[in-house]
Amino acid sequence: MRIRDLMSTHVQTCSPDDTLSQAAQVMWEHDRGCLPVVDAEVRVVGMITDRDICMAAFTRGKALQECHVDEAMSRTVYSCSEADRLADVEDLMQDRQLRRLPVLGEWGQLVGMLTLADVARYAQSKTRRLALGAPGVVKTLAFVTEPRPLETSQAAE
Repeated sequence: MRIRDLMSTHVQTCSPDDTLSQAAQVMWEHDRGCLPVVDAEVRVVGMITDRDICMAAFTRGKALQECHVDEAMSRTVYSCSEADRLADVEDLMQDRQLRRLPVLGEWGQLVGMLTLADVARYAQSKTRRLALGAPGVVKTLAFVTEPRPLETSQAAE
């Protein structure tokens, strides 16, 4: 199974210069919890989640329209290719505890998104069978949702 067969191609994005208010509005209007942050060439330069937006506003004590996406986004981005095998991508999702991955085309531009929900829906489909099946989805979900250990500085607080 290749990622191109599972990924969503209608992806909402934002830019690093957008305000957190603008990103939150896109998330609300399109029922998304995460947006890829792209540059002018549609290359992914970061990811921002609804949690990132909330925590950035809270820790800065500012309104969402006063903060920009580049202040809150994660700059470490894991991605996959549309030609990657699902088993390999699930390993990445498990190892890095990722619920969503941007899918990049051969020139590095964003062409889609793969979410854990996409994998689960596909595994559930009666007309298609994944070699991995439901047990694999459950394993990936268990790894992705495993609580991360607190860093020493956080545990002391």
